[in-house]
Amino acid sequence: MAGVVGRVALVTGAGRGIGLAAAHTLAARGAKVMCIARSQQELEATELDYSVADLGTAEGCAQAVSDTEQQLGPIEILICNHGIGSADERVVWEQDPAVWNETMRINLDGPFHLSRLVMQGMVQRGYGRLVYTSSTAGLLAEPAGSAYTSSKHGLLGLMRSVAEDGGAFGITANAVLPGWVRTEMAERSAQAEAKRCNIGVDEVWRERAALYRTNRVVTCQEVAEVIAFLAAEEASGVSGEAIRVALGSVW
Repeated sequence: MAGVVGRVALVTGAGRGIGLAAAHTLAARGAKVMCIARSQQELEATELDYSVADLGTAEGCAQAVSDTEQQLGPIEILICNHGIGSADERVVWEQDPAVWNETMRINLDGPFHLSRLVMQGMVQRGYGRLVYTSSTAGLLAEPAGSAYTSSKHGLLGLMRSVAEDGGAFGITANAVLPGWVRTEMAERSAQAEAKRCNIGVDEVWRERAALYRTNRVVTCQEVAEVIAFLAAEEASGVSGEAIRVALGSVW
């Protein structure tokens, strides 16, 4: 099975959490991986090739693509995993427009710019795999999370458009929709929720775990395994799909 052996993969948000797990999983299976994030310290710890870039700007996205192609070669796999959460959000009538704009800039504009840039070469070569990390909030709305929810819904629309446009050129696009995963981003939202509800952070995580029949939250590695499958050559029959990784729960 060819899988991802020898394929060049650009993984965003790769300094920690799901992105880090995905980067190491792809590398372990033979891909040439470029890790992208804003923290050089986190990227250095990956022990993989990396580039520091702000993926909330068109210029940062172009830099990430250029650095990858110069160091590793043409990009064949894009794992679009970076994003910000909803810890700073409020109910919609109290929502700060600056929070909305920042969320869209990072969670939706960045994936668009990256997709546009990498697909030009994928179309010419007749091959490509794009995988986006959305969320169960891409299907259901969370309270006091209009920006995050909208950005994750929008990411599914982008993914489906990419699948439609790229399908004739050997390109697939899919999304993973994780439930609660105890990442640093989710930890910040747990801290905000704990403060609002006057409870401990561990209690917030117990409540989140109780949403699942397994009474635990999803692990980064569980999400990374699905990402790695969708990035492989063998996933050629899967495109335009939003795959929930949530232990059988809607959340």
